[in-house]
Amino acid sequence: MSGRVLVGVKRVIDYAVKIRVKPDNSSVVTDGVKHSMNPFCEIAVEEAVKMKEKKIIKEVVVVSCGPQQAQETIRTALAMGADRGIHVEVTGKDYEQLGPLQVSKIMAALAKKEDAQLIILGKQAIDDDCNQTGQMTAALLDWPQGTFASELTMEGDKIKVVREIDGGLETVKINTPAVITADLRLNTPRYATLPNIMKAKKKKIANLKPADLEVDITSRLEVLRVDEPPQREAGVKVETVDDLVARLKEAGRI
Repeated sequence: MSGRVLVGVKRVIDYAVKIRVKPDNSSVVTDGVKHSMNPFCEIAVEEAVKMKEKKIIKEVVVVSCGPQQAQETIRTALAMGADRGIHVEVTGKDYEQLGPLQVSKIMAALAKKEDAQLIILGKQAIDDDCNQTGQMTAALLDWPQGTFASELTMEGDKIKVVREIDGGLETVKINTPAVITADLRLNTPRYATLPNIMKAKKKKIANLKPADLEVDITSRLEVLRVDEPPQREAGVKVETVDDLVARLKEAGRI
């Protein structure tokens, strides 16, 4: 397979940041909070760049949906070795309600527009943990999908995918074009070097809006309320089994 790979990259609150809920419980606090590329998206970028280095594919195009700041995430991917970026600008209420279905529609439209042979996405984002975008994109395109990939091997026009499942590992072989979602053990993403960061500033980022792709991003979901998880109560030590049974009876557990 030689052609173009689309890689989705999402801007999320950095994994090391403690999440805080807004006082009105409408969503989480994002202003003044450090953001970075979703870790699973980093793995997807790394895998695409490795495929290009092995001359399996010719071009790596990264895509991010969101406000102007999403271009920072695209620049990070370009510094890792991607060739060019596409920023699909989504702002305001539309961005707050942007979900997997809307992103899947955008990715599917771009795959057709760019004549992509492969789409690689992170298996999920660490902010919403939906794990839906890859599967929905494959369904919209009617392409085969290899999800939770921990190993990829090209075999002609087919891809052998080792998948991480609850019972261990599953190996499948799928035709291309296809959609792949990256799991944690697929690779270890490289750090962007200073020379590559400087080169990334000169790489092209196209700016589009969903309407340019004839995509309707109207959401059918409404978030009613966001709450922090309840504080965990302190544990209690008991001296004997009889004390434990008595405590459990008092608590109504047995």
